[in-house]
Amino acid sequence: MPVFSSSEQASEVFSGLFKILIKDEGFARRMRDSQISLHLIQTKPEFELYVTPDDVTAGAPESPAAIRIKMSSDTAHSLWLGKLLMPVALATGKVRIKGNVSKVLEFVPLLQPAFDQYPEIARAEGLPA
Repeated sequence: MPVFSSSEQASEVFSGLFKILIKDEGFARRMRDSQISLHLIQTKPEFELYVTPDDVTAGAPESPAAIRIKMSSDTAHSLWLGKLLMPVALATGKVRIKGNVSKVLEFVPLLQPAFDQYPEIARAEGLPA
C-alpha cells in the first residue's frame, strides 16, 4: 500500500519540507553561492518540484536545473526517514540523479536539517514513520 494517498498530499509534504529548508538563510545562501537548483521528479503518485534558493514551485522548471532527482514518493519517504540510505538507493536504481556530480556532492550535506525535521512532518500528516 502506498504511503501517500494522492499527488497533492505528496507534493504538499515535500514542498513543505523544502520551504522549511530555504527559510534557513545558511541553506539558501549556500545554494545561491553554489548556483544549485533542484528539479525533483516523484512518481507513484506523480508530481514535480523546482527548488531554488528563493522558492519552491510545483511543476517542471522552464530551464534545466543543476540537479535532477527522480524516485518514487515511497522511496523519498524512506530516504527522508533514514530507513533507506542514498548509496543503496542509487546502487539499486531506486533513485536516479542527473546533473553535475560536484553540485550533487555539495548539495547533499545541505539537506541534514531536512532529515532531522521530516519525521515530525510525516507524523503531522498521519504518514507511517
